[in-house]
Amino acid sequence: MSINFAVMFRIKFRYSTRTQLLVCGAVLIAANAICVGTTSVPLLVATCFVAGWFRMQATFACNSTIQLWLTPVRNMSIFFCYVYIVVDSAIQLSGIVTVYTIFHFEWKYMHWIMIGLLALMMLLTALLVRPVRCPMYIPLLGIDWIGAGLWALFMLCFTFVCVYGNFYDWWESAEITGSTLLGLVCAGVNLWRAGFLRHPYISYAALRNRNVVRATCVYLVFFTLMATEHVFEHSYAANILGFDETNLIDLNWYVLAGIIVGCGFTYFTFAIRKWRYKTMTAVGFALAVIYLAYFYFFLDYGVEKEALFVPLFARGAASVIISIVYLTSILQGGLPFMVFPQALTINGFTGAVMGATLGPALIGEWLRHALPRNAALLGARLTDFNPDSSGMPLSGLFGMVQRQALVVTIKEIYGWLLIAGIFSLLMILLSYSPIRPAAILPKWSSIRRIIKRLVRSERSISLQD
Repeated sequence: MSINFAVMFRIKFRYSTRTQLLVCGAVLIAANAICVGTTSVPLLVATCFVAGWFRMQATFACNSTIQLWLTPVRNMSIFFCYVYIVVDSAIQLSGIVTVYTIFHFEWKYMHWIMIGLLALMMLLTALLVRPVRCPMYIPLLGIDWIGAGLWALFMLCFTFVCVYGNFYDWWESAEITGSTLLGLVCAGVNLWRAGFLRHPYISYAALRNRNVVRATCVYLVFFTLMATEHVFEHSYAANILGFDETNLIDLNWYVLAGIIVGCGFTYFTFAIRKWRYKTMTAVGFALAVIYLAYFYFFLDYGVEKEALFVPLFARGAASVIISIVYLTSILQGGLPFMVFPQALTINGFTGAVMGATLGPALIGEWLRHALPRNAALLGARLTDFNPDSSGMPLSGLFGMVQRQALVVTIKEIYGWLLIAGIFSLLMILLSYSPIRPAAILPKWSSIRRIIKRLVRSERSISLQD
């Protein structure tokens, strides 16, 4: 889904919208049919890769066609509010539909439902959309397909290392070591080729752009703070609170509400009233702090499902605010039109791939080391000589210790992430506040002047002596 951004415009200028939608619909129908019948993991991975490519192309074909209806002046902040409210809402709703379909019927029915909807989309496209091609006809020449394959392989290796690193014991295994070396080789070859190719798939101009680098740094910090979504929320709700699959997926409604409100808030403040980037970033990080603080202070055994509305609502709103703001900043970074799609590829990789895998890998490894330590501390008093533990089976004692250790470990990690979130928020607030933190973080020029004055005073004293 991320690698396709760099050639989306080329494909749009080569084929009509009608052709794009029909081809993408046919490919996605075939992909769903393969997912229903295959038992081969490599075939499934390849099918999902192809499906992700054509899914993004079809989404782009739809959204770019109606862009001028939404904003005739091409205000991208307005357009991205629409894009994220559609895409992120569809992600939450698809999860809800999938779980309820599996609960009432069978998991294969979800794929057949998607095949039916895609067939309906193709029928409506064939009947209602005219085969009008873009007047700016550009053939598919000069695209660095080798670079596209190498970048895609690098992203796959990065994702594999982050997702399966804990399972394979990281670099103690041949799988993780080989994936790491392969990813580094692919990235190195691409960077080397970008130095002499006329049209590389991702150029140095996109990699070194100030707004792209800034967005990457913000994404890494923000989505690492939000990584507990992938590591803790499901295990806490399932193992500690005892929610079944339907109750777990009902939590998506709270996230969906946050996404809708976050997109609406960004539309009225950032797109219409032109709030500053740093102001919107501060709002996003403030919501992240609320999310972390709620779980740290209110995490317990008897939390009701409705009580999780506040943190999940804050998480959904914070994610879309940060995503919309920094995607708009990349667009308005002064990049040439040919480089802008490459910057979108980098944004998709850092925001979606790294944001969804790197943070959870770090938090998961933290949990892996902290949980046994806390279990050992909590179980130190549970011995045969402790009268409180007499009369309980060993399995019951072990389960009680593990459950309590999980709660303590989750609260510990949430606490450290909360401290990091508060520190990040303070740095953002102080970076453009009228109260300059000069006494805490002086400028290098001020430090040089202070040192020069000290040297001059020492020289004058020595001359007087």
